[in-house]
Amino acid sequence: MYTGILRRLRDAVRTKHPKHWRTNSWFLLNDNAPAHRSVLVKNVLAKNNVTTLDHSPYAPDLATPDCHLFPRLKSALNGRRSFAATHVITNTTEELKSLSQNGFQECLRHIYSRWQKFIISQGEYFEGNVA
Repeated sequence: MYTGILRRLRDAVRTKHPKHWRTNSWFLLNDNAPAHRSVLVKNVLAKNNVTTLDHSPYAPDLATPDCHLFPRLKSALNGRRSFAATHVITNTTEELKSLSQNGFQECLRHIYSRWQKFIISQGEYFEGNVA
């Protein structure tokens, strides 16, 4: 259940980033998935004083998988032709395991840049990469 993931996330922030934990200077970027919008999840976040940044109803430019993970997977799997589910799962799993922590930090910087453009555009949809 998503609330369990949130508890593990909270514990990870507390142990790995104690300064941010003590000052409550961390936040959670939630998308509009039904599980993220549920009353139960909102209550858990409020009870634990988790600051959240919510997506607008349609903001594909700010979705982590869409702007970082999926393009990397597409690029890495480009040219591989396999219709067997086991091959797709194996190739995708190998690529996911190869992603480094720096790669995810790069993704977060990229999302931050896109978030800034999103704010400037006042929530309007935009296309293209933001450096």
